[in-house]
Amino acid sequence: MRFGLPATEGLQAGGPLRAFFVIALLSVLMLTLLRTVGLRAFSMASETYMSGTHSAAFVTCPNEQVAKDLARGIVEKKLAACVNIVPQITSVYEWQGKVQEDSEVLLVITVCARSCICLSLMLCLLANRSNHPYEVAEVISLPIEQGNPPYLKWLGDAVPE
Repeated sequence: MRFGLPATEGLQAGGPLRAFFVIALLSVLMLTLLRTVGLRAFSMASETYMSGTHSAAFVTCPNEQVAKDLARGIVEKKLAACVNIVPQITSVYEWQGKVQEDSEVLLVITVCARSCICLSLMLCLLANRSNHPYEVAEVISLPIEQGNPPYLKWLGDAVPE
């Protein structure tokens, strides 16, 4: 008996098991952060590019005006070094149980890996969807594995940590 409770009651309340899961969850979250910071620091110190330091994010927009407004805001806020606007794509998708087909505009955004989180927040979480009109905005990213070294250096210099 400890603290007036039978020894088995702490286990039933999740004591050591709960602590293990909390530590495991925190470890996974910290691993992502430490990996990003470590890759960026190594790239800066060695002047070589480490795979995954930057990402290419893809965002669909309903029209060219929304795309241009978002692109300008993203670059002005230094969330990305460059935004390419790809006009007239056709998206086929399922929405609310029906297959839809729409003309859209695609943004291809080069970002630091940590900027993708800021980018998602900027596009999706602002009140009244003032930056992006979609109820569920498509914001996805893929790590950049390789690229033109001078471009990747410029990308790293253009987007501050």
